[in-house]
Amino acid sequence: MPTPDYTATENLPILFSRDQIQARVAELGHQIREDLNGEPAVLIGVLKGAAIFLADLARNIGADCTFDFVSASSYKSGTQTSGAVQLIKDLDEPIENKNIVVIEDILDTGVTLSFLYSHFERHKPRSIRIAALLDKPSRRIQPIRADYVGFEIPNEFVVGYGMDYAERYRNLPDIRILTPEVIA
Repeated sequence: MPTPDYTATENLPILFSRDQIQARVAELGHQIREDLNGEPAVLIGVLKGAAIFLADLARNIGADCTFDFVSASSYKSGTQTSGAVQLIKDLDEPIENKNIVVIEDILDTGVTLSFLYSHFERHKPRSIRIAALLDKPSRRIQPIRADYVGFEIPNEFVVGYGMDYAERYRNLPDIRILTPEVIA
């Protein structure tokens, strides 16, 4: 299979390489499997950004897991948050009395994840855990923490491994910093 041509992204500095990501996702999967202690779980991916992370994480958890997805947005456009959350797609299956792990690409302001956490609590799951590939605590507005964090990052806009800018760059195998000259 030919290697994809990513030369168009040469101006985007790599923050985490695909090897670093895969190693950390394997560690998180092992930790989640241990914490589940043999019990099944529903992995709930927050679309679209968490889809790749969810797939890789699920393979590394290696326990009885089903998938569901939600879509919520607090972004108007580009890099500016609106502060209000809109639930675009809700769960397909009931989660009452089930262990759920919410899979998020990046925990940024916490606005969307706080909204989703409250939403899921109303469905009375047995447990709620949060796995975020990236955590950007310097931007936190809502006091929420992930149970599992891949990497803590500075206040940079990142793309790749599912994360995008205007729907571009999701398919990059590593996580890169979106520089101002690329946005302009």
